[in-house]
Amino acid sequence: MSEIVENNPGNYHQANCPCCGGNHNQQPGDMTRRKFVRMTGTSAIGTVALSGLSWSMIRSWQEGEKIFNRRRPLVVKPVLTYEIPQRRSQTSWRNWGGIQTEKEAADEAGRIQEELNSLKSRADFPLSFLPLTSVKTVQDINQVNDLGSADLFLVYPAGGGMNMFDVLNKMGKDIIFFCRQKSGPVYLWYEIISPRYLRQHTDSLKVTGIDEADVVIDSQDELLWRLRALCGLRNTISSKILTIGGAGAWSQPPAISMKHVSERYKLDIHDVSYEELGKLITEAKAEKSVVNNAESKADEYLKDSGVKLETDRKFVENCFILEAILIGLMEKFSCRAVTINNCMGTIMPLAETTACLTLSLLNDAGYLAFCESDFIVIPAGVLMANISGKPSFLNDPTYPHDKIITLAHCTAPRRMDGKTFAPARILTHFESDYGAAPKVEMKIGQEVTNIIADFEFKRYVGLPGRIKDNPFLAICRSQIDVGYECESMKVAEQMQGFHWITTYGNYLREAEYALKKIGINFENLG
Repeated sequence: MSEIVENNPGNYHQANCPCCGGNHNQQPGDMTRRKFVRMTGTSAIGTVALSGLSWSMIRSWQEGEKIFNRRRPLVVKPVLTYEIPQRRSQTSWRNWGGIQTEKEAADEAGRIQEELNSLKSRADFPLSFLPLTSVKTVQDINQVNDLGSADLFLVYPAGGGMNMFDVLNKMGKDIIFFCRQKSGPVYLWYEIISPRYLRQHTDSLKVTGIDEADVVIDSQDELLWRLRALCGLRNTISSKILTIGGAGAWSQPPAISMKHVSERYKLDIHDVSYEELGKLITEAKAEKSVVNNAESKADEYLKDSGVKLETDRKFVENCFILEAILIGLMEKFSCRAVTINNCMGTIMPLAETTACLTLSLLNDAGYLAFCESDFIVIPAGVLMANISGKPSFLNDPTYPHDKIITLAHCTAPRRMDGKTFAPARILTHFESDYGAAPKVEMKIGQEVTNIIADFEFKRYVGLPGRIKDNPFLAICRSQIDVGYECESMKVAEQMQGFHWITTYGNYLREAEYALKKIGINFENLG
C-alpha cells in the first residue's frame, strides 16, 4: 500500500501513513486511524507513568556502567533420577534401564556433567547450570536446597517413580526430560515417559505444563535449541519496556490489546509523556557538553565508509542527543527496550529530527528499540531478539506474489546479525521527507525468520525466507525483498495483524516452543 493523498472539500490535502494509518497533517477535530492507535500511558494495563524527570537525573545513570542491556542467563537445575533394584528369586525384580548400581549412577552423573559443560561452551545465549543432583526418592528431592534458584529443571529420568516428577512440576518451573536410547545407558523412561507420565495411563495428555515437545531423546542439539527458546522466553516475560507517548495497538481497541499483552507477556511498561520528553530535550540541548558529544558521535558514525549521508547533518546530530536521553531513561528505570508512539509526527518538533536513526542506533548498541508503540507485535519482537541475541526488525509487509514479499520500515538496525554493520544511506524519513532515517543494505542471501502476529494473541505465523534484494521504492527507507518456498497464496491467506518482525537466522522451532508456553499457537509456513 503506497501513500494516499486525497482532496477534501476544502481543497485540503491529507497524507495517510500506511504504517500507522495516521494523518500527519490533520485539521483540528479530524478523526483519523492514528487516533485509534493512540493510547495514553496511564490507561494501559500495568503501565507506570514517569514524571518529575530531569536531564541531570538521567545523565548520571547514562554515564555510569550500563547493566540493563544484557540478557540474563537461563538458570538450569539438572536432576538425575534413578533406582537401585534388589534381586529377588523367581520374579521380575528390575525395570528396564542400563543404570542398576550406584557405580553406574555415578558414571552417568559424570557423563551428564561432561555434556553440560559442552552445552555451555556451545551456547550462543547466556546459560548457567546449577550442580547436578542425583535422587532416588521424593524425600531426596525435598532435601535439595537450590531448586528455587532455577528457571528450568532438566530431568534425566534413568529410573525411579513418576512421583518425583510430580514434586518438581508443582514448583511451577519449566521442565525438559532428556532420555537416553543410544547416547549412554538406556533409560527406563525412554519406554514409558508418554503412557505412564504424560498421558497418565490414558489416551490424551494429562500433565499440566509439560507436553511431548518437552521430551528429548539422545540429541544435544535438540536440547540446545529448547534451552535457547526458554532463555528468550525468560528474558521476555515480565521484562520492562519504556514507552514514549503511551502504548498503542495498531487500529485495535487499546484496552483489549493491552490486556492480552498483560496476560501473555506480563510486560512492565514505564511511560514518559511527550511533555516530559520535551523538557529533557530542552535541558540536554542547553548543555554544551551534550551537544559537543552528539557532534562527535555524528562525526564518528559518518566516517564509516559504509555510511552515506543524504540528509542534513544536523538531523543526525539531534538523533544522537535523543539517543543519549533514551539510554539515560532506560538505564535509570532498568529497561532494555523502548518504543516511541506518534513517532511520525509528535516527536519531530521536539527533537528537531525523526526517531528513525535513533532507534536504529539503539538496536545496534544492544537495546531493543521499536517505532510506533504497536504492542500487537512488539512483544514478539522482544521475544525474537531475546531468543536470537540479534535485533528485531519491525516492518510493514506488502502483498506476497511470485514467492516474494517486500518488507520495509525506516528504523532498521545495521547490525542485524548482532555483530557486523551493514552499509547504509542516511536519508529523510519517507512520509515526512524530514529528519534522518537509515536505508540499510541487508545481506543478500541471508536466511531470515518472519513472525506474523495476530491481533488477538491466539496464533502467530512463522515464515522462513531469504533476502533477495534491497530495492529503493517510494516507501519506508529500509527495504528488503524476501523470497520464500511455499505458495504465495498460502502466505496471503495466512496474513494477519499488520506489522511483522524479521530476524536474521532460522528460529522457527524456538519461536513455536516458547510461544506454546504462554498459550499462543504457531503455524510454521516452512
